[in-house]
Amino acid sequence: MPSPFHFIANKPFSTCNPLKDGQFNQLPIIIHKFLSLLRESSKNLIWVKSTHAQIITNSLSTDQFVATKLVKAYSDLRSLEAARYVFDQFFQPKGLLCNAMLCGYLQSGRYRETLELFGLMRSRNLEVDSCSCTFALKACASSLDYEMGMEIISSAVEKGMEKNRFVGSSMISFLVKFGKIGEAQRVFDGMPNKDVVCWNSIIGGYVQAGCFDVAFQLFFEMHGSGIKPSPITMTSLIQACGGIGNLKLGKCMHGCVLGLGMGNDILVLTSFVDMYSKMGDIESARWVFYKMPTRNLVSWNAMISGCVRNGLVGESFDLFHRLVRSSGGFDLTTIVSLLQGCSQTAGLATGKILHGCAIRSFESNLILSTAIVDLYSKCGSLKQATFVFNRMKDRNVITWTAMLVGLAQNGHAEDALRLFAQMQEEGIAANSVTFVSLVHSCAHLGSLKRGRSIHGHLFRLGFVFDIVNMTALVDMYAKCGKINLAERIFSHGSISKDVVLWNSMITGYGMHGHGYQAVGVYHKMIEEGLKPNQTTFLSLLSACSHSRLVEQGISLFNSMERDHNIRPIEKHYACLVDLLSRAGRFEEAQALIEKMPFQPGTAVLEALLSGCRTHKNINLGIQTSDKLLALDAMNPGIYVMLSNIYAEARRWDKVDYIRGLMRNRGLKKTPGYSLVETGNRVHTFFAGDNSHPNWEEIYHFLESLRSAVETSGYVPDTSCVLRDVDEEMKVRMLWGHSERLAIAFGLLTTPAGSLIRITKNLRVCGDCHTVTKYISKIVKREIIVRDANRFHHFSNGECSCGDYW
Repeated sequence: MPSPFHFIANKPFSTCNPLKDGQFNQLPIIIHKFLSLLRESSKNLIWVKSTHAQIITNSLSTDQFVATKLVKAYSDLRSLEAARYVFDQFFQPKGLLCNAMLCGYLQSGRYRETLELFGLMRSRNLEVDSCSCTFALKACASSLDYEMGMEIISSAVEKGMEKNRFVGSSMISFLVKFGKIGEAQRVFDGMPNKDVVCWNSIIGGYVQAGCFDVAFQLFFEMHGSGIKPSPITMTSLIQACGGIGNLKLGKCMHGCVLGLGMGNDILVLTSFVDMYSKMGDIESARWVFYKMPTRNLVSWNAMISGCVRNGLVGESFDLFHRLVRSSGGFDLTTIVSLLQGCSQTAGLATGKILHGCAIRSFESNLILSTAIVDLYSKCGSLKQATFVFNRMKDRNVITWTAMLVGLAQNGHAEDALRLFAQMQEEGIAANSVTFVSLVHSCAHLGSLKRGRSIHGHLFRLGFVFDIVNMTALVDMYAKCGKINLAERIFSHGSISKDVVLWNSMITGYGMHGHGYQAVGVYHKMIEEGLKPNQTTFLSLLSACSHSRLVEQGISLFNSMERDHNIRPIEKHYACLVDLLSRAGRFEEAQALIEKMPFQPGTAVLEALLSGCRTHKNINLGIQTSDKLLALDAMNPGIYVMLSNIYAEARRWDKVDYIRGLMRNRGLKKTPGYSLVETGNRVHTFFAGDNSHPNWEEIYHFLESLRSAVETSGYVPDTSCVLRDVDEEMKVRMLWGHSERLAIAFGLLTTPAGSLIRITKNLRVCGDCHTVTKYISKIVKREIIVRDANRFHHFSNGECSCGDYW
């Protein structure tokens, strides 16, 4: 038979000694000797094996009491194969020996073997007592085996064991883990004698279930019954304070802990570090952490994750370096927290180092792999994120959501929706965060049909009235051109004091050119007692800019610091410069820039340059471009804008020079594209596109449209074609613009009279704007175009923007 003595390294945890007082003195002297040897050698595997050999030599290996002590000694040293070898020498082992083996498997995290042995005990009709049931229930809870756990509970109840405080506590812990708090309460109420462990189980259960008030009520009952709380009791209540989010209550609990003499308990102090950091009081968390007389790895992890949670990523890495230098080591929790920090700061290089460290030091698991997927997704490295995601054997809803969010945030909305379909096929139930990312994907694509479908999912699952989801839906419907539906969602949530929801509605009105309504929401917001923030004013100034509300915009800008103590940042100045320059008020725009409390950045100068192009202010445009290029020489948008200004002035030599600079510097213009949703698909078109399966039919239909609009009085504005080619070629290029291809395809594939929605990634050109007005009148259809600036609602030959965009 091969040697069973194989050392397995695993972290131990304390358990009860199965021996009872009084038994030891009844043993023969020779057994006393070997048990003493086992106690002395209990920390060294070689010594335990040596003692075991002497026990065999002295023919004592058949004594079950000695065997029980051997099993315990081997188990404590993680030599489970050796322990099982001792156990297997007995066909009818007694309860003490069985429990020792069960406990050994349990404390080493080998839950499957624990339950298999428990099943073997029952099948052989071996003694199953309260300790056996307690160990088996703990294994079920840890391995999430609900069916087996309920079977054990039923058996224990039949034997009347539920009144035993050890079994009862284990039953409560098991039921709580599976959300059966009512059943756990019934078990607790039926226990005649409740010790602190029983109270801890039920209090912890209510905290886990989010019933924090009940947890505190039980604590007061516990105190009234004369049971002194333990550190575990206080840890649960500290967690409850964090769950309530009541910092004052948390500090009262801190005082209570000190009064109970637990001020130096490492478990309690670590819980305070976690509580304070979760409530944003990082100073108190630091104070507790640095005052701790001793710290373990859990304490360090709590402080590191607390820093990450509060945006102090640099400090979290400083703590990590101190931990490593102190030879304290680190674990998976440490690495996951640091990876989350890298995700926050887009620290891809550091994240890759941590990824490598994790691969070398730990086995891959769900939490680690999910953190890595999230890191690469948030850093824009979708190739690496997808690679890690596809190699994962097990993926939960958090993993899928991390990948979905990464795709959505990096502009791959169509891929995000496809991944969601795959997620549904695999039977993974989406959570609220998943749906928010999907709603944003639909908003990006302008996909109203899919957006409504996601809205339906939210409604059926009861997530629709969550304020984050409502905000996302307001944004989605506004970006899909259904401002009336955005208003309806907002009206249900406007009783909320969440300023983000109100900002979303203001933004929605602004992108549709409804400046007066946007300002109206702002005034109602003030009446309701909500405090506007920086984003509120960014949305308001943008809304005023798109609605030609120049004076109102100036007034709102001036009210920021005066009435709300909000100091304008560069983005606010950029919005006001855009408002003034869009209206052609360049002297005021320049005066504002000169009075700014800081040097103008690219956002301010780009706003001025855009106005210069709109009003063909070539000299100021060139001056502004020079300043911009000095700040950001690698921004292709600046070169394109300057090139367009020169092209409109017909200075083709300068156009060629600018385009040559772009080529030499490896810069490329962002290609324009338009999206249109028909059926269950979103179709993408680029300028001059002939890759679509129906391209011949589309161009043939465009020719008929061209004849119809020209008959109605349309004259091409070839100044929009910024190329040095003849007029005929310019006209041909105009009719190949992506928005016209999308409109033609939409007209061909949707029912007569139905609305067509187009989404364009760049600003719609003047000639396409004019021709779309003609088309809307000829085909008697409403056409909604969302470009990079705003919405255009075309109907009966008119546009909602009033030709001001």
